Amino acid sequence: MHVWNLFAREPGDPRAAGGPWHRRPRREGPSRNPKMNGPRKSDRSVVPEKPPNKAGRPAAGAVEGRGLAAGNVDQQNVRRTLSRGSTPSALDRVREAARRQKGRKFTALLHHVTVERLRAAFEALQPKAAAGVDGVTWEQYREGLDEKLVELHARVHRGAYRARPTRRAYIPKTDGRMRALGIAAVEDKVVQRAVVEVMNAVYEEDFLGFSYGFRAGRSQHHALDALAAGIVHKKVNWVLDADIRGFFDAIDHGWLMKFIEHRIGDLRVLRLIRKWLNAGVMEKGRWTESEEGTPQGATVSPLLANIYLHYVLDLWVQQWRKRHARGEVIIVRYADDFIVGFQHRDDAKQFRRELAERLVSFGLELHPDKTRLIEFGRYAAERRIAAGVAKPETFDFLGFTHICARRREGGFMLARHTSRRRLCNRLHEIRKEIHSRRHAPIHEQGKWLGDVLRGYFQYHAVPTNSRALQNFRCQVERHWLHALRRRGQRDGTNWKRLNTLSARWLPPPQVLHPWPDDRFYATTRGKSPVR
Repeated sequence: MHVWNLFAREPGDPRAAGGPWHRRPRREGPSRNPKMNGPRKSDRSVVPEKPPNKAGRPAAGAVEGRGLAAGNVDQQNVRRTLSRGSTPSALDRVREAARRQKGRKFTALLHHVTVERLRAAFEALQPKAAAGVDGVTWEQYREGLDEKLVELHARVHRGAYRARPTRRAYIPKTDGRMRALGIAAVEDKVVQRAVVEVMNAVYEEDFLGFSYGFRAGRSQHHALDALAAGIVHKKVNWVLDADIRGFFDAIDHGWLMKFIEHRIGDLRVLRLIRKWLNAGVMEKGRWTESEEGTPQGATVSPLLANIYLHYVLDLWVQQWRKRHARGEVIIVRYADDFIVGFQHRDDAKQFRRELAERLVSFGLELHPDKTRLIEFGRYAAERRIAAGVAKPETFDFLGFTHICARRREGGFMLARHTSRRRLCNRLHEIRKEIHSRRHAPIHEQGKWLGDVLRGYFQYHAVPTNSRALQNFRCQVERHWLHALRRRGQRDGTNWKRLNTLSARWLPPPQVLHPWPDDRFYATTRGKSPVR
């Protein structure tokens, strides 16, 4: 094997006499830094001249080059100055590889689950979260944390880790029914969060732009902004308000693992996911096997749900609107809730029919009562008036009712009001809580109510929703007055005194979010369209 050495000069070598290959001979002598190896011929790696055969596959008979000198490895692989950027992390390299090679399967990912990543996952958990089936809380697990994480890391990597069943709990839904939640053990949450962080480096490069649920840097308001911008600035005349019946409980484990194996080839990661899917559910001391679905509330469930819908819904919609739609089609999805806008009614009907067939083939079903096609958009009101029918229908998405409205100066405007059902349910919860706190000192009640209102405004204080915010604050004041009057028969609290307390403790309603198209175009195009 013949190897070029750019630092050696043999007698008679034409490059040593000058020309473009001429290099001044390196002066021999001790290194400037006696603690480090001086620059010698081994300061650069030697590149083999003969390329390996069978490119793109494991090389059979590849020629190995010479690596860097032991004392200069760190010097050659890191940036020379901080001003030239920082060294990319291992997950950054995974992310870059996933971006450049969409069809690549990653066969080595579990080594990214380090003790440090497990520690960061533990610190990211909610300290006050409910305990799992083992009864261990966050505070209890923190005792002797370093030793526990080292031992957990060893069990995960040698395959001795065992997933515990999730504890079943129920919370009320907005429609009055109960939603089943799965509460995992603290140790399972730590491992799941660390593995999810590693897998996100791959899947964040695959997920499409209209998917917003449970993704880094994307919130519910980003989804609301995208929907509003699409309705206002695109040719949307019909809206399909779709709902998948019992999505988290209907995920097929076989299809899910097939989808994951498209990108993940690390058998150890796949084995971990199967352990979490097959761990089962513990309810009232009785274990039940989980043959389908992922428990809502588990750390890994949002990512698994996004992967499932990415292959079942997102990629299919992307192809459908390119191949079959005659007009414009927009879609915004947040987890299993999605809204689709159409320019033509025929496209909407065809899409709904083919979507139902698509979902059935993967074990899913559109909810017949919650899925509906309505006329909505810039010209919906004019067309319905001309047809002699009522004003356009409304639809709910992520807690807001979307309404076809008009500006004061004329023209279409998309109005968003707090969903009536969500507002009533929240007021009912506040009423029960404030009555349980009515004997507490006034300043404690006022501080708690102030925090409640600020949290409510933080999400719902969007443009066109000021009246609903003011109504919510007035109803909170009314419940507070009723609770104070029930402190005793001689309590003399009246509206005058309550107004003084409200002015001190309850924040006034004000819009906290910008107009949706301003924020949407600022984050996607760097400019805002003219409204």
